[in-house]
Amino acid sequence: MIIFFKTESTHYFAVSIDKRPDYETIKKFKWVFGDAQFIDEKQIDGQFVGPRQVMITPWSTNAVEITQNMGIEGVQRIEEFVETTSEKKDFDKMLFQSYNGLDQDIFTIDIQPEPVLDIENISEYNQKEKK
Repeated sequence: MIIFFKTESTHYFAVSIDKRPDYETIKKFKWVFGDAQFIDEKQIDGQFVGPRQVMITPWSTNAVEITQNMGIEGVQRIEEFVETTSEKKDFDKMLFQSYNGLDQDIFTIDIQPEPVLDIENISEYNQKEKK
């Protein structure tokens, strides 16, 4: 499940955790996120910019380790999202993506790898791929 926290500004934190946290765990998360407020909703409407769905950020890795050191169990991923006023906000598309709302599927990766191709003539392959 994914739970959400909101700071006083436009920043949101999404936490992937294996079970609904109790009151004490929510208090710990609030402290870690600088007194962010717990949002008891399964989804949040709006436009957001956040890390690419398929890339766990180094920040997330550190944040998960901090929660483990605090005795919070079952956290798989934590990421930060910024609410925007439009879909056309400038951001680095190699690292971030635009989200139309935050929900329980923001960390779901459903990509199948392409099959391995045996290429015998690289020039011919390059010409074919240009099209």
